[in-house]
Amino acid sequence: MLKFISLGSGSSGNCYYLQTDNDAMLIDAGVGIRAVKSHLHDYGLNLNSVKHILVTHDHADHIKAVGVISSEYNIPVYATREVHVGIQRNYCVPKKIQADNCRLIEKDTRIKLGDFYVTPFAVPHDSSGNVGFRIEAEGVVFCLMTDVGHVTEQMQQYIGEANYLVIEANYDTEMLHSGAYPAHLKTRIDGPTGHLSNQACGEALANHATANLKHVWLCHLSEENNHPVLALKTIEQTLRSYGLVMGKDFIVEDLKRKTPSELYELSI
Repeated sequence: MLKFISLGSGSSGNCYYLQTDNDAMLIDAGVGIRAVKSHLHDYGLNLNSVKHILVTHDHADHIKAVGVISSEYNIPVYATREVHVGIQRNYCVPKKIQADNCRLIEKDTRIKLGDFYVTPFAVPHDSSGNVGFRIEAEGVVFCLMTDVGHVTEQMQQYIGEANYLVIEANYDTEMLHSGAYPAHLKTRIDGPTGHLSNQACGEALANHATANLKHVWLCHLSEENNHPVLALKTIEQTLRSYGLVMGKDFIVEDLKRKTPSELYELSI
């Protein structure tokens, strides 16, 4: 059985854990190693089980701890060439990834990592080499799409294939535009290579989710421009306008910014 934990989701740090009976991986490593160890320990788990680290992009909240975790546990890190270059240049990464643990991946090229079949795919965000991941293991299709300016046709396809989906619902449009952020930052967030709004997330689910989909987790909610209750309400209303019932057609939950989720068991 595939298991999933969010260890942190938001601008303070992003890190997700996937486990089969014999293998485990992290997706992103923007949460400090002490917190990762502590959160996993609470579930009777530890980093010794992790054999792979996948990285979506090189913004600090996704990579701050990647070098430390990779070095301490000798774990290979899989990212596009552009992301590896960005990690090496990013001053927020105090310890860089050792050369022999750097692994290159290419968009749309499926690879096998232990028990996992991983397909990286392009996502529109204002960094180089950004990817989401379609991951298949134990007969389950798990997709992660974070830091997304807009939903592409390829992402629509993967939403339709997913049994379990982590997707960004970063901001409420009204909160963003009436808030205190400077105009240039509002434009960046709301732009095609920025972040995904609650409404856009709901529209993507309503238009492209299929009967395959069992559970959706909303990730990377903004602390300043969103609220979990508002995100869930917006998406519920959007789905209902398309004749879909949240909790009946599929479950939707938000992921907390600084605290771990429960341990979810994912099965068909």
